[in-house]
Parts: sequence; C-alpha cells; structure tokens
Amino acid sequence: MARVVKVFRTLRNNWKKSTFAVCVLSYGGYWLYGKHSDNVLRREACLAAREFGRQQIAPQERLRKATVILNPAACSGKANKLFEKNAAPLLHLAGVEITIVKTDYEGQAKKLMELMEQTDMLIVAGGDGTLQEVITGLLRRADQDTVCNIPIGLIPLGSHNSLSPSLHLLSDNKVKDITSATLSILKGETVPLDVLQIKGEKEQPVFALTGLRWGAFRDVAATISKYWYLGPLKTNAAHWFSTLREWPLVREISVSYLAPSLRPADLHPQKPPRPNLLSRIIRRLQNRWSPPIEEPPKVEEPEQWKEEHLSTLELFIQTQNKNPMERRINDSLMICAEPDNFTVGEYITVGSKKEEDPSAFTKDSTKLEASACQLQLPEGASGFYNIDNEEYEAMPVEVRLLPRKLRFFISAERREQLLSLAQG
Repeated sequence: MARVVKVFRTLRNNWKKSTFAVCVLSYGGYWLYGKHSDNVLRREACLAAREFGRQQIAPQERLRKATVILNPAACSGKANKLFEKNAAPLLHLAGVEITIVKTDYEGQAKKLMELMEQTDMLIVAGGDGTLQEVITGLLRRADQDTVCNIPIGLIPLGSHNSLSPSLHLLSDNKVKDITSATLSILKGETVPLDVLQIKGEKEQPVFALTGLRWGAFRDVAATISKYWYLGPLKTNAAHWFSTLREWPLVREISVSYLAPSLRPADLHPQKPPRPNLLSRIIRRLQNRWSPPIEEPPKVEEPEQWKEEHLSTLELFIQTQNKNPMERRINDSLMICAEPDNFTVGEYITVGSKKEEDPSAFTKDSTKLEASACQLQLPEGASGFYNIDNEEYEAMPVEVRLLPRKLRFFISAERREQLLSLAQG
C-alpha cells in the first residue's frame, strides 16, 4: 500500500510530466491500433483477391490487362505510396497485368489518353481532376466509340472524390476505401454513367461526370482554405466576409435549353434464341416474293430551343449520376438555379450546406430538365466555372448530355443500397 501511495505522490508532484506522458502514451496506443486495423483490412482484402487469382482460365485465354493512371500528387503527395501498398498487391494477387502511368503535370492525363493502347480495363487512381482529364482525353479520341466500351475503375485518392459516393461505400478509413474500390474492380460489376459535353466557341470540348457550377457560392468555396486559422468557423467566416465586399451577389444569365429525350428501354443482356431452320427458310421466301417496303427517310425536325433569363446566386448544371440505379423516364441533365432573394443569414446557412454537398439546392430554387443547354453570360461578366471541381474561365458554352456514355465499376453493396433508395 505504501508503494501505491508513493506512486500517486510522485505523479501529483510531477503532474506536468505525468500529463505529457499520458498524452503521448494515449496517442501512441491510438496510432498502433490504427496500424493494426489497417493491416487486418489489407490481409482480408488480399485473401479475397487471391480467390480471383486461383480461378482457372482456358489455354487460349490471356491475363487481363489494366492501365492505371496514377496522380502522385493526390492525397497530399501520398498517392503513390497508398496505391502501391493497398491496391497494387490486390491486382497482382488476382492475376491482373497492370501498367502504371504516372502523371507529372496538370493536363498530362489528357495527352496520355490519346496514346493509350488496347486494354481490358482503365483504372484512375486520383481525384476529380485526374478523372476529368482522363475522360476528356478518352472522349476526344477519333475511336471514342470503341474505347468507350472499356470499363473504368475509380480508386479515390484525391482531395475531392465527387463520384466515389455513387460507386462505393465510403468510410473514414482511407485504407478501407482503397481496398474496397479495388475489390469492386476485380468483381467486374459495372454501371453506365451519363457524361456532359461542354464546348466553348473556340476551345475543344471538355467532358464532365458531375457538372458545371457557377456563381457566388462557388467563388466563396474557392477561398475557404484561406481562413484555416478560424478552424470550424472558416466556412461561415468566408461567406460573411464575401457579403462585406459586395452585396447582393446576384448573377444574371440567359439559358437556352432543349427538352429532354425519352430514355430507351434497357437492352436485355441475353440474345434471343435463333429461330429454327424451317422458320428461317419461310422468312427468306416471304422476303423474296414480297420484299418489305422501304420507309421514306425521316425528315429531322429543327431543334426547339426555349430561353430563360435567370437572376440567381448560383447555377449548377449537373448529371443525374448521384444515383445511377434510379429508373428514369427521360435522359436529361438538370439545370438548377438558386433564388436571388436570400438574406445575409440565409446566404451563410445555405453556403455551409453547399460546402458539404454542392449539388444540394433549396426548395425555392428553379429546376429545369433538359437534354442540352446554352449559357450566355452578360457582357463584361467575368469569373470562373467549376467543372467537376476543376476551375475554368467562364465564357458562353453549350452543354450536351451524352447518356450512358461510359461504364464504371461499382461495388455490389453500393448498388443494392442505391436500388433500395430508388425504390423507397
């Protein structure tokens, strides 16, 4: 008992050192537990990937090839280490032959896509910027109709991963997100996604999977990081400071748009059985004796554009890829515009919500469904667009929907979850 009392007396007399030691030991224990949990996740993922590698293939078949576009600058420069430690071993264990192509500067991924050779799958290891460059380079190719059939896998390594929630179940653990995304690629389940083609008057088209954002909320979001020293108050502070510089922050824009097109029925994956020989002979004889009458060519009707003049704080032209499993009547993009009558308090509140989810809009916002639209900015207007979280100079553009243009790997768990949300 005397020894215990002596220990407590020593701790009390050296409370500063004792407090520091407790903090160090607590943090060390937490760090070791995190490392152990990550190793357990990697081990489980490796066991699952090894099952794919043990599957037998026919003598004439070859190993699957995957081209990996890796942005080493993603994830604060740790992308290379994260990929090689968590994703590459799973692909190797599954018997996938991978070719890793690292980007060295902004825009290089577009050029690399022009030179890409035939591959069984394309894997993008990075964030929104890398993905946007890859699909833009892919869809600028002359043989885009062929390369668009290559399934694309996304491994979230960037600071912004807007498309990942549509494809994977995300968590707070980076290792879990990377291994889960890699396993979903190995399982091979895909989902078609819409693409936006955004074209200026002179520039080559840019392609997006999320959308085009323009307005006051976008401009403030680009400045939030400057107020890092305010901690959790930085988002509200950035919006409040913007109102001190200028108020109201209303933008005028003219939007012309085409009505949405009907969504064709999903094709059945299995081919219908071939008719028997007698039926084929009878059909050929009928076509010979009474050939089918050729229908006159259809005259294409001129496109009917509707025009809207909007006064708004923010405009967002977005795809409906947020839930790709949702069954829709039309193939369409959404034109969303916030009202122009916010008070300063409402502006700060809505801005904080948009920082978490830029696609969220208030109930009083204007929402238009279209297959294509044209944006005309007022004379002298300046600023920037965000296209899939990448900054572009604002200018008059035409935005067209390319429905179900690309196929992406999706996890079975996320697919089931999205189906239940669509049906519920």
